[in-house]
Amino acid sequence: MHRQIAGKLTGRVTKWVVLAVWIIIVMAAGSVAGKLTGVQDNQASSWLPASAESTKALEKLAPFQNQNDIPTVMVYEKTSHLTKADLATIGQQIDQIQKLDGAVPAKAPDGTPVQPSQLVQVSKDGQVAQGMVTFNFGKDGWNKLPDVKDQIESIATLDGAKVYVAGPGGQAADSAAAFAGIDGKLLYSTIIVVIVILLLTYRSPLLWLLPVLSAGVALTCAQAVIYLLAKHADLTVNGQSAGILTVLVFGAGTDYALLLVARYREELHRHEDRHEAMAFALHRATPAIIASALTVVLGMLCLVFADMNSTAGLGPVAAIGIGVGLLVMITLLPALLVIFGRWIFWPRRPNYDTVEPSSAGFWARIGARIAPRPRFVWVVTTVVLAVCSLGFLQLNAHGLATKDAYTKDFDSVTGQQALVDHGLADTSSPVQVVANADQGQAVEQAMQGIPGIGQPSPPIVKGGVALVQAPLDSDPTSKAAFATVDRVRAQVHQVEGADAIVGGGSAISTDIEKASLHDDKVIIPLVLIVVMLVLMVLLRAVLSPLLLVATVVLSFGASLGLSSIIFRNVFGFAGADASLPLFVFVFLVALGIDYNIFLMTRVREETPQHGTRRASLIALGATGGVITSAGLVLAATFSVLATLPLVAFAEIGFAVALGVLLDTLIVRSVLVTAINLDVGSKIWWPSKLDRGDEPSPVEAAEQVDALEG
Repeated sequence: MHRQIAGKLTGRVTKWVVLAVWIIIVMAAGSVAGKLTGVQDNQASSWLPASAESTKALEKLAPFQNQNDIPTVMVYEKTSHLTKADLATIGQQIDQIQKLDGAVPAKAPDGTPVQPSQLVQVSKDGQVAQGMVTFNFGKDGWNKLPDVKDQIESIATLDGAKVYVAGPGGQAADSAAAFAGIDGKLLYSTIIVVIVILLLTYRSPLLWLLPVLSAGVALTCAQAVIYLLAKHADLTVNGQSAGILTVLVFGAGTDYALLLVARYREELHRHEDRHEAMAFALHRATPAIIASALTVVLGMLCLVFADMNSTAGLGPVAAIGIGVGLLVMITLLPALLVIFGRWIFWPRRPNYDTVEPSSAGFWARIGARIAPRPRFVWVVTTVVLAVCSLGFLQLNAHGLATKDAYTKDFDSVTGQQALVDHGLADTSSPVQVVANADQGQAVEQAMQGIPGIGQPSPPIVKGGVALVQAPLDSDPTSKAAFATVDRVRAQVHQVEGADAIVGGGSAISTDIEKASLHDDKVIIPLVLIVVMLVLMVLLRAVLSPLLLVATVVLSFGASLGLSSIIFRNVFGFAGADASLPLFVFVFLVALGIDYNIFLMTRVREETPQHGTRRASLIALGATGGVITSAGLVLAATFSVLATLPLVAFAEIGFAVALGVLLDTLIVRSVLVTAINLDVGSKIWWPSKLDRGDEPSPVEAAEQVDALEG
């Protein structure tokens, strides 16, 4: 029945129908897929749940500030000290910048209008001065900051001094410039990596075109669906999730293509008619591919239970990418393969009635080496991976300060550091406390003398709400600023009748960290349970799913442990984003389990005829090459993220790539195979395949050799 359905998809007529349908779909999708960047929401404040204190503060801050305001700081640094003439020039330049299009009238901390030159601050050592101008270009105004920065730099010049554009405006401008065209660069880099690996895998100058073309169709269609959901269903999409979507669709989609092509090539040796060969290939490979994709989709959808809106949004984005990729790879790709025929494999055409040497290669020899002492092999492998996991103790996943968040130097970061080094409080990102109007004075008094903040401003009252602000002495994104926010909250929460809540940029950042740590505790167990249930249904057993999940968790621990050591001692990263452990876990467990699914479904297929131990060796030899290629593709595509100038991306890309390589080369090939050989048919408990009449591992290896001979 399943083979008949598979055959209908790639019949002599239906293959053309499938191709025509996908051409129509991709033409329609292409018109909207390019609009995805326009609906991205990269403001950290929109990522938080409504329950976060800083989110609640935003609602009460609305009468006092426009959410589209972008404070921009000009930092002047002169090691030979700023003269009175210099300060006069700086004041004139700040007032001139204030006249640029989009500038908002300047106000003193108490809300009274002033000239921005009146708010210029100078460090005690006389080497640094800062002035601030706020811009507002509407909802999408952040995209205009690069042009504004160019105008500011043409005005703000001072002989003998370095001038930096910092604050939220400077950071947004630098970030926009650094990531300009990044979607295209990421896509092209990913495609090049995939092409190179497919060329090495297939050793054909033509065959790689079909998987890459199919992956491109999948990405375009997925982007179109996600755009429509972001536009009309409030799905949160940001630069991070859009970037991950690209590598995920190409990485996972190419994995599915590799598995299908390998099985199709195998069947071409057995069937003269290529349509019949594809029907058998789909019938035998599709269940594993669907199970693999379903595991990833369900694992990603677990993210919707996250507190962080950005994390919750990544779940549907990734799930849609995988789902569309699956659909394309089991419909369009088979149709293309059948349309082009055997010659697409040139120069190594798989001819009918010839031998496919899949079980006599490198991985078959690895299995033969494991067979004599499987228990020793899996125990030693487990211990080594567990020791690698100890590197996790070096991981500092508590967020990254602005100066540590990029892999290259930016003016906004250098300017911010100059303010900190010279003891100037950051006037662009103050701590903001909103309270009941009648307790505004009491809140101001409570904030007096709190370490880490400057002098609190007098309360500004609007609509029964009082606002008290205080500048920070440290980088607003640093651990010191987070600790200051906690101290302020501890003090103002004690003011009776004030109902005081603390907001501002630093409060948002610290709430993001807390929400991410909470999500780790909720999502990780949920993903484990979901993956476990999928494996139990797929393998119709209990023991083997437990063992497989345990091996993937061990792989996750080892990859994160090794990555932590490399981040600190090789790359020199100061820490990691709070979301790193969760993202790495979800990707490695959901994607890493793929390779176990590919292997174990083949073991289960061969077990009724050969027994579990022989089936394990046969499956390793038959799937070893394609799984290794799939792992290399996925690892390489994720490693492309490490080329981006953002530490968070680099760390996710590196850790996932390392984990995938561990899964592919060690966990799946060595650890799982050794466990299968040691435990034997009991891995299928409590199914009927647990027969208990297995030959020894050595006997199984000898029998497999005899079969090959």
